Amino acid sequence: MSPWKYRVVNGVLLGGAIASFLLLISFTDRAAQDPTAEGDPTAKDDAQPARDRPAPPASTEFTETRNRMVTGTIERPWDGRTRVKDKNVLAAVRAVPRHAFVPPDMRRRAYADSPLPIGHGQTISQPYIVALMTELLELTPESKVLEIGTGSGYQAAVLAHLTPHVYTIEIIKPLAEFAAQALGKQGYTEVKIRRADGYFGWKEEAPFDAIIVTCASGHLPPPLWEQLKPGGRIVIPIGGPHEVQRLIVVTKTPEGKRRSRTVTAVRFVPLTRDMEGE
Repeated sequence: MSPWKYRVVNGVLLGGAIASFLLLISFTDRAAQDPTAEGDPTAKDDAQPARDRPAPPASTEFTETRNRMVTGTIERPWDGRTRVKDKNVLAAVRAVPRHAFVPPDMRRRAYADSPLPIGHGQTISQPYIVALMTELLELTPESKVLEIGTGSGYQAAVLAHLTPHVYTIEIIKPLAEFAAQALGKQGYTEVKIRRADGYFGWKEEAPFDAIIVTCASGHLPPPLWEQLKPGGRIVIPIGGPHEVQRLIVVTKTPEGKRRSRTVTAVRFVPLTRDMEGE
């Protein structure tokens, strides 16, 4: 994929998660905040992602730290929050080198269980929330998934370990460029990126089996609902920018009816819109 074939996603960026989720874990996170303290360990993990795809070049770095992050904060959270149980999702998060998707000055904190700033008022989501939202999508290798809010590309990379059919939109040009470069450098060439207002989705590539929105919106954007297949699902934070939002799963029945359920409280950055029609 050529550098400008990506027309990127809605600058909506990943958010963080609920304040309670932002607590740094004790012994697990302490080591995760400074991966270099371990001398760049390369321990292997037996779990393999659902897709048989090449490992990202940077995945050989900080493997032990990444495994501890997944085990201690996602697979068996120390604080009692809901466990992520899908083995394919857990393997995907273990496989993706998060440190390759954050600014250089954030690498020391790449495996902390917290969101991190990536510039332009945006953040890369907390690893736990990335894993939880990915699990809620219930993807298969045949699923076609749309992400609203590419950010640094981390969530898209995780999705790419579950399905080769990943489409992502970012509205903020520098982030779109950063994500395209990071994804390309780590070998995620199957991910298709578009720079656009994600509120309107990606009509030309619809319908989608699943849609993930990594920024908060006051309502479910109608174009996204229209681009969802019957039987598909949307995972989205609903609520205002200065309040705790609800992470909800919206399912479209075979008859086209809407069913929603709230999963947990979260806090994400707001959906960025193109108010000038550019």
